[in-house]
Amino acid sequence: MQRLWGLVTIQATVAAASLIVEIVAGRMLAPYVGMSLYTWTSVIAVVLAGFSVGHWAGGRMAEWSPEAALKGNGWAMLGAAASTAAAVFILRGVAGTVIPALQSPVASIVVLTSLVFFLPSFFAGIPAPILSMIAVLRHPERKGRALGAMFAAGAWGAILGTLAAGFVFISWLGSVGTLAVVAAVYAVLGLMSLASASGLRGIVAGAAAALVPFGLVLGGLSLPNPCTVESDYFCIRVIDEGTTQAPVRLMVLDHLVHGAADGLDPTAMLTPHGVMLEGLPRLRMEGREGWSAFLIGGGTYTVPRAWHARGTPVAVTVAEVDPAVTRAAIDYFWYDPGEDRIIHADARRTLAWEPAAYDVIIGDAFGDIAVPQHLITREFFALVDARLNPGGVYLMNVIDHMDRLDVLASIVTTARAVWPSVEVWADPAHDASENRRVFVLVAGDAPSPRSQIGGPDGAAVRIAASSLQAILDGRTPVTFTDDFAPIDRLLSDRGEG
Repeated sequence: MQRLWGLVTIQATVAAASLIVEIVAGRMLAPYVGMSLYTWTSVIAVVLAGFSVGHWAGGRMAEWSPEAALKGNGWAMLGAAASTAAAVFILRGVAGTVIPALQSPVASIVVLTSLVFFLPSFFAGIPAPILSMIAVLRHPERKGRALGAMFAAGAWGAILGTLAAGFVFISWLGSVGTLAVVAAVYAVLGLMSLASASGLRGIVAGAAAALVPFGLVLGGLSLPNPCTVESDYFCIRVIDEGTTQAPVRLMVLDHLVHGAADGLDPTAMLTPHGVMLEGLPRLRMEGREGWSAFLIGGGTYTVPRAWHARGTPVAVTVAEVDPAVTRAAIDYFWYDPGEDRIIHADARRTLAWEPAAYDVIIGDAFGDIAVPQHLITREFFALVDARLNPGGVYLMNVIDHMDRLDVLASIVTTARAVWPSVEVWADPAHDASENRRVFVLVAGDAPSPRSQIGGPDGAAVRIAASSLQAILDGRTPVTFTDDFAPIDRLLSDRGEG
Protein backbone atom coordinates (compact mmCIF):
# COMPACT_ATOMS: atom_id res chain seq x y z
CA MET A 1 0.00 0.00 0.00
CA GLN A 2 2.95 2.33 0.54
CA ARG A 3 4.12 2.11 -3.08
CA LEU A 4 3.54 5.25 -5.11
CA TRP A 5 0.96 3.77 -7.44
CA GLY A 6 -1.00 2.46 -4.45
CA LEU A 7 -0.93 5.81 -2.69
CA VAL A 8 -1.99 7.57 -5.90
CA THR A 9 -4.89 5.13 -6.34
CA ILE A 10 -6.08 5.64 -2.77
CA GLN A 11 -5.85 9.42 -3.04
CA ALA A 12 -7.83 9.41 -6.29
CA THR A 13 -10.46 7.13 -4.78
CA VAL A 14 -10.91 9.28 -1.68
CA ALA A 15 -11.18 12.43 -3.81
CA ALA A 16 -13.75 10.79 -6.09
CA ALA A 17 -15.82 9.55 -3.16
CA SER A 18 -15.78 12.94 -1.44
CA LEU A 19 -17.00 14.74 -4.59
CA ILE A 20 -19.74 12.16 -5.02
CA VAL A 21 -20.94 13.03 -1.53
CA GLU A 22 -20.88 16.74 -2.44
CA ILE A 23 -23.10 16.18 -5.48
CA VAL A 24 -25.44 13.92 -3.52
CA ALA A 25 -25.70 16.58 -0.80
CA GLY A 26 -27.51 18.95 -3.14
CA ARG A 27 -29.97 16.25 -4.18
CA MET A 28 -30.65 15.14 -0.60
CA LEU A 29 -31.29 18.70 0.60
CA ALA A 30 -33.66 19.49 -2.28
CA PRO A 31 -36.83 17.95 -0.76
CA TYR A 32 -36.32 20.09 2.35
CA VAL A 33 -34.92 23.44 1.13
CA GLY A 34 -35.15 23.28 -2.65
CA MET A 35 -32.46 23.32 -5.30
CA SER A 36 -31.31 26.90 -5.68
CA LEU A 37 -28.19 29.02 -5.98
CA TYR A 38 -28.14 29.24 -2.18
CA THR A 39 -28.34 25.47 -1.76
CA TRP A 40 -25.34 24.84 -3.98
CA THR A 41 -23.41 27.76 -2.52
CA SER A 42 -23.91 26.33 0.97
CA VAL A 43 -23.01 22.80 -0.08
CA ILE A 44 -19.79 23.88 -1.78
CA ALA A 45 -18.79 26.16 1.12
CA VAL A 46 -19.47 23.55 3.80
CA VAL A 47 -17.68 20.79 1.90
CA LEU A 48 -14.65 22.99 1.29
CA ALA A 49 -14.64 24.00 4.96
CA GLY A 50 -14.67 20.33 5.94
CA PHE A 51 -11.85 19.57 3.54
CA SER A 52 -9.80 22.47 4.91
CA VAL A 53 -10.11 21.44 8.54
CA GLY A 54 -9.49 17.83 7.54
CA HIS A 55 -6.34 18.80 5.65
CA TRP A 56 -5.09 20.68 8.70
CA ALA A 57 -5.73 17.68 10.96
CA GLY A 58 -4.18 15.34 8.42
CA GLY A 59 -1.12 17.58 8.20
CA ARG A 60 -0.61 17.24 11.96
CA MET A 61 -0.96 13.47 11.68
CA ALA A 62 1.45 13.37 8.72
CA GLU A 63 4.25 14.36 11.12
CA TRP A 64 3.87 11.04 12.92
CA SER A 65 5.76 7.93 11.83
CA PRO A 66 4.41 6.40 8.60
CA GLU A 67 2.88 3.48 10.49
CA ALA A 68 1.16 5.71 13.04
CA ALA A 69 -0.01 8.07 10.32
CA LEU A 70 -1.45 5.19 8.31
CA LYS A 71 -3.25 3.98 11.40
CA GLY A 72 -4.71 7.45 11.89
CA ASN A 73 -5.67 7.50 8.23
CA GLY A 74 -7.47 4.19 8.64
CA TRP A 75 -9.55 5.46 11.54
CA ALA A 76 -10.28 8.67 9.63
CA MET A 77 -11.60 6.62 6.74
CA LEU A 78 -13.84 4.64 9.08
CA GLY A 79 -15.04 7.97 10.47
CA ALA A 80 -15.80 9.09 6.92
CA ALA A 81 -17.72 5.86 6.34
CA ALA A 82 -19.76 6.25 9.53
CA SER A 83 -20.57 9.95 9.04
CA THR A 84 -21.45 9.43 5.37
CA ALA A 85 -23.74 6.51 6.19
CA ALA A 86 -25.33 8.51 9.01
CA ALA A 87 -26.04 11.56 6.80
CA VAL A 88 -29.46 10.33 5.72
CA PHE A 89 -30.51 9.75 9.35
CA ILE A 90 -29.16 13.10 10.54
CA LEU A 91 -30.88 14.99 7.73
CA ARG A 92 -34.27 13.45 8.40
CA GLY A 93 -33.80 13.87 12.12
CA VAL A 94 -32.86 17.56 12.23
CA ALA A 95 -34.61 19.09 9.20
CA GLY A 96 -37.96 19.29 10.94
CA THR A 97 -36.37 21.25 13.79
CA VAL A 98 -33.86 23.46 11.98
CA ILE A 99 -36.08 24.78 9.17
CA PRO A 100 -38.96 26.08 11.35
CA ALA A 101 -36.54 27.45 13.98
CA LEU A 102 -34.67 29.71 11.53
CA GLN A 103 -36.69 32.46 9.86
CA SER A 104 -34.12 33.05 7.13
CA PRO A 105 -34.26 30.44 4.35
CA VAL A 106 -30.56 31.00 3.65
CA ALA A 107 -29.64 30.44 7.31
CA SER A 108 -31.62 27.21 7.44
CA ILE A 109 -29.85 25.94 4.31
CA VAL A 110 -26.40 26.75 5.72
CA VAL A 111 -27.09 25.23 9.15
CA LEU A 112 -28.71 22.10 7.76
CA THR A 113 -25.88 21.55 5.30
CA SER A 114 -23.28 22.01 8.04
CA LEU A 115 -24.95 19.58 10.43
CA VAL A 116 -25.23 16.85 7.82
CA PHE A 117 -22.22 17.18 5.53
CA PHE A 118 -19.39 18.86 7.41
CA LEU A 119 -18.15 15.70 9.15
CA PRO A 120 -18.02 13.49 6.03
CA SER A 121 -15.96 16.20 4.32
CA PHE A 122 -13.72 16.68 7.35
CA PHE A 123 -12.82 12.99 7.53
CA ALA A 124 -12.37 12.82 3.74
CA GLY A 125 -9.89 15.71 3.93
CA ILE A 126 -7.54 13.96 6.34
CA PRO A 127 -5.87 11.41 3.97
CA ALA A 128 -4.41 13.87 1.43
CA PRO A 129 -1.51 15.25 3.53
CA ILE A 130 -0.86 11.85 5.15
CA LEU A 131 -0.64 10.00 1.86
CA SER A 132 1.41 12.78 0.27
CA MET A 133 3.94 12.74 3.12
CA ILE A 134 4.28 8.98 2.90
CA ALA A 135 4.78 9.23 -0.87
CA VAL A 136 7.60 11.73 -0.37
CA LEU A 137 9.25 9.70 2.41
CA ARG A 138 9.06 6.45 0.49
CA HIS A 139 10.46 8.01 -2.70
CA PRO A 140 13.07 10.57 -1.58
CA GLU A 141 14.88 10.37 -4.91
CA ARG A 142 11.82 11.77 -6.74
CA LYS A 143 10.02 13.89 -4.19
CA GLY A 144 8.70 16.39 -6.70
CA ARG A 145 7.22 13.79 -8.98
CA ALA A 146 5.70 11.92 -6.05
CA LEU A 147 4.10 15.08 -4.70
CA GLY A 148 2.88 16.09 -8.15
CA ALA A 149 1.38 12.66 -8.69
CA MET A 150 -0.56 12.94 -5.42
CA PHE A 151 -1.93 16.37 -6.28
CA ALA A 152 -2.87 15.18 -9.77
CA ALA A 153 -4.57 12.09 -8.30
CA GLY A 154 -6.70 14.30 -6.06
CA ALA A 155 -7.75 16.50 -8.99
CA TRP A 156 -8.49 13.61 -11.33
CA GLY A 157 -10.34 11.75 -8.62
CA ALA A 158 -12.51 14.80 -7.98
CA ILE A 159 -13.29 15.08 -11.69
CA LEU A 160 -14.17 11.41 -12.02
CA GLY A 161 -16.26 11.51 -8.84
CA THR A 162 -18.25 14.47 -10.10
CA LEU A 163 -18.93 12.79 -13.43
CA ALA A 164 -19.77 9.46 -11.80
CA ALA A 165 -22.22 11.07 -9.38
CA GLY A 166 -24.06 13.07 -12.02
CA PHE A 167 -24.12 10.53 -14.83
CA VAL A 168 -24.06 7.14 -13.12
CA PHE A 169 -24.60 6.72 -9.40
CA ILE A 170 -27.57 9.00 -8.65
CA SER A 171 -29.35 7.96 -11.85
CA TRP A 172 -28.97 4.27 -11.13
CA LEU A 173 -28.82 3.99 -7.33
CA GLY A 174 -30.50 7.14 -6.01
CA SER A 175 -29.13 9.30 -3.21
CA VAL A 176 -29.24 6.78 -0.39
CA GLY A 177 -27.82 3.97 -2.50
CA THR A 178 -24.99 6.22 -3.67
CA LEU A 179 -24.11 7.17 -0.10
CA ALA A 180 -24.12 3.48 0.81
CA VAL A 181 -21.57 2.73 -1.91
CA VAL A 182 -19.36 5.64 -0.83
CA ALA A 183 -19.52 4.58 2.81
CA ALA A 184 -18.53 1.04 1.84
CA VAL A 185 -15.57 2.37 -0.20
CA TYR A 186 -14.42 4.50 2.73
CA ALA A 187 -14.68 1.50 5.07
CA VAL A 188 -12.62 -0.71 2.75
CA LEU A 189 -9.93 1.99 2.46
CA GLY A 190 -9.90 2.32 6.23
CA LEU A 191 -9.38 -1.40 6.68
CA MET A 192 -6.56 -1.35 4.12
CA SER A 193 -4.80 1.45 5.97
CA LEU A 194 -5.13 -0.32 9.31
CA ALA A 195 -3.92 -3.59 7.82
CA SER A 196 -0.87 -1.85 6.31
CA ALA A 197 -0.05 -0.18 9.63
CA SER A 198 -0.86 -2.91 12.16
CA GLY A 199 -1.33 -6.15 10.25
CA LEU A 200 -3.94 -8.65 11.43
CA ARG A 201 -4.57 -6.80 14.68
CA GLY A 202 -5.42 -3.67 12.74
CA ILE A 203 -7.78 -5.59 10.47
CA VAL A 204 -9.64 -7.10 13.43
CA ALA A 205 -10.00 -3.75 15.20
CA GLY A 206 -11.02 -1.99 12.01
CA ALA A 207 -13.51 -4.70 11.06
CA ALA A 208 -15.18 -4.39 14.44
CA ALA A 209 -15.39 -0.60 14.04
CA ALA A 210 -16.64 -1.00 10.47
CA LEU A 211 -19.76 -2.70 11.78
CA VAL A 212 -21.07 0.75 12.70
CA PRO A 213 -21.06 2.25 9.20
CA PHE A 214 -22.21 -1.01 7.63
CA GLY A 215 -25.10 -1.13 10.10
CA LEU A 216 -25.96 2.45 9.22
CA VAL A 217 -25.78 1.63 5.53
CA LEU A 218 -28.24 -1.24 5.90
CA GLY A 219 -30.52 0.93 8.00
CA GLY A 220 -30.36 3.75 5.48
CA LEU A 221 -31.21 1.44 2.60
CA SER A 222 -34.25 0.20 4.51
CA LEU A 223 -35.64 3.71 5.01
CA PRO A 224 -38.52 4.65 2.72
CA ASN A 225 -37.48 6.94 -0.11
CA PRO A 226 -39.18 10.34 0.27
CA CYS A 227 -39.39 10.51 -3.53
CA THR A 228 -42.01 8.65 -5.53
CA VAL A 229 -39.54 8.97 -8.40
CA GLU A 230 -35.96 10.21 -8.07
CA SER A 231 -34.99 11.46 -11.50
CA ASP A 232 -31.84 13.03 -12.88
CA TYR A 233 -33.36 16.45 -12.15
CA PHE A 234 -35.87 16.22 -9.30
CA CYS A 235 -37.18 14.38 -6.31
CA ILE A 236 -40.70 13.83 -7.64
CA ARG A 237 -43.39 13.17 -5.05
CA VAL A 238 -47.01 12.29 -5.77
CA ILE A 239 -49.37 13.22 -2.94
CA ASP A 240 -52.99 12.04 -2.81
CA GLU A 241 -55.20 14.84 -1.52
CA GLY A 242 -58.60 13.54 -2.53
CA THR A 243 -60.55 10.32 -1.97
CA THR A 244 -61.22 7.20 -3.99
CA GLN A 245 -64.50 8.73 -5.11
CA ALA A 246 -62.94 12.16 -5.82
CA PRO A 247 -59.23 11.63 -6.60
CA VAL A 248 -56.98 14.69 -6.48
CA ARG A 249 -53.20 14.54 -6.65
CA LEU A 250 -50.38 17.02 -6.18
CA MET A 251 -46.99 16.87 -7.89
CA VAL A 252 -44.15 18.04 -5.66
CA LEU A 253 -40.79 18.66 -7.32
CA ASP A 254 -38.12 18.79 -4.63
CA HIS A 255 -39.99 20.72 -1.91
CA LEU A 256 -42.63 22.74 -3.79
CA VAL A 257 -45.98 21.85 -5.33
CA HIS A 258 -45.68 22.27 -9.10
CA GLY A 259 -49.10 21.06 -10.16
CA ALA A 260 -52.42 19.53 -9.17
CA ALA A 261 -54.89 17.39 -11.07
CA ASP A 262 -58.45 16.16 -10.61
CA GLY A 263 -58.90 12.54 -11.60
CA LEU A 264 -62.56 12.91 -12.55
CA ASP A 265 -62.72 16.39 -14.07
CA PRO A 266 -59.83 17.18 -16.43
CA THR A 267 -61.09 20.75 -16.86
CA ALA A 268 -60.78 21.49 -13.13
CA MET A 269 -58.03 23.98 -12.40
CA LEU A 270 -57.15 23.50 -8.75
CA THR A 271 -54.68 26.38 -8.40
CA PRO A 272 -54.94 30.12 -9.19
CA HIS A 273 -52.06 29.97 -11.64
CA GLY A 274 -53.72 26.99 -13.33
CA VAL A 275 -56.88 29.02 -13.82
CA MET A 276 -54.87 31.81 -15.47
CA LEU A 277 -52.54 29.70 -17.62
CA GLU A 278 -55.44 27.65 -18.95
CA GLY A 279 -58.02 30.43 -19.32
CA LEU A 280 -56.03 33.42 -20.56
CA PRO A 281 -54.75 31.72 -23.76
CA ARG A 282 -58.33 30.79 -24.62
CA LEU A 283 -59.37 34.38 -24.01
CA ARG A 284 -56.61 35.72 -26.28
CA MET A 285 -57.37 33.16 -29.01
CA GLU A 286 -61.16 33.59 -29.02
CA GLY A 287 -62.60 33.40 -32.50
CA ARG A 288 -59.75 31.44 -34.04
CA GLU A 289 -60.59 28.12 -35.63
CA GLY A 290 -57.25 26.66 -34.62
CA TRP A 291 -54.11 27.82 -32.87
CA SER A 292 -50.82 26.50 -31.57
CA ALA A 293 -49.21 26.62 -28.13
CA PHE A 294 -45.69 26.03 -26.86
CA LEU A 295 -45.48 25.22 -23.14
CA ILE A 296 -42.24 25.71 -21.22
CA GLY A 297 -42.45 23.06 -18.51
CA GLY A 298 -44.92 20.21 -18.33
CA GLY A 299 -45.51 19.49 -14.65
CA THR A 300 -48.77 17.62 -14.32
CA TYR A 301 -49.71 18.64 -17.90
CA THR A 302 -52.99 19.94 -16.47
CA VAL A 303 -53.33 22.79 -18.98
CA PRO A 304 -53.14 20.72 -22.20
CA ARG A 305 -55.28 18.04 -20.51
CA ALA A 306 -57.99 20.64 -19.83
CA TRP A 307 -57.79 22.13 -23.33
CA HIS A 308 -58.29 18.73 -24.92
CA ALA A 309 -61.17 17.89 -22.60
CA ARG A 310 -62.87 21.18 -23.60
CA GLY A 311 -62.36 20.46 -27.28
CA THR A 312 -60.11 23.51 -27.66
CA PRO A 313 -58.71 23.59 -31.22
CA VAL A 314 -55.07 23.81 -30.16
CA ALA A 315 -51.93 22.02 -31.32
CA VAL A 316 -49.71 21.56 -28.26
CA THR A 317 -45.93 21.39 -28.03
CA VAL A 318 -44.35 20.96 -24.59
CA ALA A 319 -40.68 21.40 -23.72
CA GLU A 320 -40.13 19.51 -20.46
CA VAL A 321 -36.50 19.01 -19.51
CA ASP A 322 -37.14 15.94 -17.34
CA PRO A 323 -38.61 12.82 -19.01
CA ALA A 324 -39.51 11.48 -15.57
CA VAL A 325 -41.90 14.39 -15.02
CA THR A 326 -43.74 13.49 -18.22
CA ARG A 327 -43.81 9.85 -17.21
CA ALA A 328 -45.21 10.78 -13.78
CA ALA A 329 -47.91 12.92 -15.41
CA ILE A 330 -48.98 9.94 -17.50
CA ASP A 331 -48.73 7.37 -14.70
CA TYR A 332 -50.22 9.38 -11.83
CA PHE A 333 -52.00 12.48 -13.17
CA TRP A 334 -54.29 11.04 -15.85
CA TYR A 335 -52.53 12.75 -18.74
CA ASP A 336 -52.91 11.21 -22.19
CA PRO A 337 -50.36 12.75 -24.60
CA GLY A 338 -52.48 11.94 -27.63
CA GLU A 339 -51.17 14.08 -30.49
CA ASP A 340 -49.28 16.48 -28.22
CA ARG A 341 -45.66 16.96 -29.23
CA ILE A 342 -43.37 16.55 -26.22
CA ILE A 343 -39.71 17.54 -26.36
CA HIS A 344 -37.48 16.53 -23.49
CA ALA A 345 -35.00 19.37 -23.72
CA ASP A 346 -34.35 22.87 -22.44
CA ALA A 347 -37.03 25.24 -23.77
CA ARG A 348 -34.68 28.08 -24.68
CA ARG A 349 -32.44 25.79 -26.67
CA THR A 350 -35.48 24.30 -28.40
CA LEU A 351 -36.86 27.71 -29.37
CA ALA A 352 -33.43 28.81 -30.59
CA TRP A 353 -32.84 25.74 -32.73
CA GLU A 354 -36.33 25.24 -34.16
CA PRO A 355 -37.76 27.93 -36.47
CA ALA A 356 -41.40 27.01 -35.71
CA ALA A 357 -43.73 29.84 -34.67
CA TYR A 358 -46.64 29.64 -32.22
CA ASP A 359 -49.72 31.64 -31.33
CA VAL A 360 -49.22 31.15 -27.58
CA ILE A 361 -46.04 30.51 -25.59
CA ILE A 362 -46.39 29.79 -21.87
CA GLY A 363 -43.51 29.94 -19.38
CA ASP A 364 -44.14 27.75 -16.34
CA ALA A 365 -40.70 26.48 -15.34
CA PHE A 366 -39.21 26.93 -11.92
CA GLY A 367 -36.04 26.10 -10.02
CA ASP A 368 -37.18 26.37 -6.41
CA ILE A 369 -39.58 29.38 -6.43
CA ALA A 370 -37.52 31.33 -8.97
CA VAL A 371 -37.81 31.05 -12.74
CA PRO A 372 -34.46 29.83 -14.10
CA GLN A 373 -32.29 32.82 -14.95
CA HIS A 374 -31.92 32.03 -18.64
CA LEU A 375 -35.73 32.15 -19.02
CA ILE A 376 -36.27 35.69 -17.67
CA THR A 377 -33.82 37.81 -19.64
CA ARG A 378 -34.35 40.43 -22.34
CA GLU A 379 -32.50 38.19 -24.79
CA PHE A 380 -34.83 35.27 -24.05
CA PHE A 381 -37.91 37.45 -24.33
CA ALA A 382 -36.66 38.65 -27.72
CA LEU A 383 -36.30 35.02 -28.79
CA VAL A 384 -39.85 34.29 -27.62
CA ASP A 385 -41.16 37.32 -29.53
CA ALA A 386 -39.42 36.05 -32.67
CA ARG A 387 -41.23 32.71 -32.27
CA LEU A 388 -44.71 34.25 -31.92
CA ASN A 389 -47.07 34.51 -34.86
CA PRO A 390 -48.65 37.91 -35.53
CA GLY A 391 -51.15 38.55 -32.76
CA GLY A 392 -49.46 35.94 -30.57
CA VAL A 393 -49.08 36.20 -26.82
CA TYR A 394 -46.56 35.17 -24.18
CA LEU A 395 -47.70 34.18 -20.68
CA MET A 396 -45.36 33.62 -17.78
CA ASN A 397 -45.87 32.40 -14.24
CA VAL A 398 -44.17 34.67 -11.66
CA ILE A 399 -43.86 34.10 -7.92
CA ASP A 400 -42.99 37.03 -5.68
CA HIS A 401 -43.45 38.25 -2.13
CA MET A 402 -45.92 41.00 -1.45
CA ASP A 403 -43.64 42.86 0.94
CA ARG A 404 -41.24 43.85 -1.87
CA LEU A 405 -42.40 42.80 -5.37
CA ASP A 406 -38.93 43.47 -6.79
CA VAL A 407 -39.03 40.37 -8.98
CA LEU A 408 -42.39 41.26 -10.49
CA ALA A 409 -41.25 44.83 -11.16
CA SER A 410 -38.04 43.65 -12.82
CA ILE A 411 -39.74 41.07 -15.03
CA VAL A 412 -42.34 43.62 -16.15
CA THR A 413 -39.56 46.12 -16.92
CA THR A 414 -37.65 43.48 -18.88
CA ALA A 415 -40.75 42.44 -20.83
CA ARG A 416 -41.54 46.07 -21.69
CA ALA A 417 -38.18 46.27 -23.43
CA VAL A 418 -39.54 43.73 -25.95
CA TRP A 419 -43.36 44.00 -26.12
CA PRO A 420 -45.60 47.07 -26.42
CA SER A 421 -48.29 45.55 -24.22
CA VAL A 422 -47.40 43.97 -20.87
CA GLU A 423 -50.12 43.00 -18.40
CA VAL A 424 -50.08 41.33 -14.99
CA TRP A 425 -52.96 39.14 -13.85
CA ALA A 426 -53.64 37.88 -10.33
CA ASP A 427 -56.12 35.94 -8.22
CA PRO A 428 -58.52 38.43 -6.55
CA ALA A 429 -59.26 35.93 -3.78
CA HIS A 430 -55.64 35.79 -2.63
CA ASP A 431 -55.32 35.46 1.16
CA ALA A 432 -53.73 38.72 2.32
CA SER A 433 -52.02 36.90 5.20
CA GLU A 434 -49.92 34.92 2.71
CA ASN A 435 -46.86 36.89 1.72
CA ARG A 436 -46.02 34.81 -1.32
CA ARG A 437 -48.26 35.35 -4.34
CA VAL A 438 -48.50 34.00 -7.87
CA PHE A 439 -48.90 36.37 -10.81
CA VAL A 440 -49.16 35.74 -14.54
CA LEU A 441 -47.48 38.12 -16.97
CA VAL A 442 -49.21 38.49 -20.34
CA ALA A 443 -47.20 40.16 -23.11
CA GLY A 444 -47.89 40.81 -26.76
CA ASP A 445 -48.73 43.42 -29.36
CA ALA A 446 -52.11 44.36 -27.87
CA PRO A 447 -53.95 44.16 -24.52
CA SER A 448 -56.39 41.41 -23.63
CA PRO A 449 -60.01 42.03 -24.70
CA ARG A 450 -61.32 41.67 -21.14
CA SER A 451 -59.97 42.46 -17.69
CA GLN A 452 -61.41 39.46 -15.87
CA ILE A 453 -61.92 35.75 -16.42
CA GLY A 454 -63.66 33.33 -14.12
CA GLY A 455 -65.40 30.04 -13.66
CA PRO A 456 -66.25 27.45 -11.02
CA ASP A 457 -62.57 26.96 -10.18
CA GLY A 458 -61.82 30.62 -9.51
CA ALA A 459 -61.30 33.98 -11.12
CA ALA A 460 -58.43 36.15 -12.30
CA VAL A 461 -58.26 39.88 -12.83
CA ARG A 462 -55.92 42.14 -14.73
CA ILE A 463 -54.07 44.52 -12.44
CA ALA A 464 -54.95 48.08 -13.45
CA ALA A 465 -52.29 49.87 -15.47
CA SER A 466 -52.05 52.62 -12.86
CA SER A 467 -51.55 50.11 -10.05
CA LEU A 468 -48.90 48.27 -12.04
CA GLN A 469 -47.10 51.51 -12.78
CA ALA A 470 -47.20 52.40 -9.08
CA ILE A 471 -45.40 49.13 -8.31
CA LEU A 472 -42.66 50.05 -10.76
CA ASP A 473 -42.40 53.66 -9.64
CA GLY A 474 -41.93 52.67 -6.01
CA ARG A 475 -38.97 50.44 -6.77
CA THR A 476 -35.73 50.31 -8.72
CA PRO A 477 -36.39 47.43 -11.10
CA VAL A 478 -33.61 45.58 -12.88
CA THR A 479 -33.69 44.84 -16.59
CA PHE A 480 -32.67 41.20 -16.60
CA THR A 481 -30.07 40.26 -19.18
CA ASP A 482 -28.06 37.14 -19.91
CA ASP A 483 -25.17 38.86 -18.18
CA PHE A 484 -27.07 39.97 -15.07
CA ALA A 485 -30.29 38.39 -13.78
CA PRO A 486 -30.14 38.38 -9.94
CA ILE A 487 -33.54 36.81 -9.36
CA ASP A 488 -32.28 34.63 -6.50
CA ARG A 489 -31.02 37.69 -4.64
CA LEU A 490 -34.27 39.56 -5.20
CA LEU A 491 -36.21 36.64 -3.76
CA SER A 492 -33.89 36.02 -0.82
CA ASP A 493 -34.24 36.81 2.89
CA ARG A 494 -37.97 36.52 3.00
CA GLY A 495 -40.17 34.36 5.14
CA GLU A 496 -42.55 31.90 3.62
CA GLY A 497 -46.12 33.10 3.39
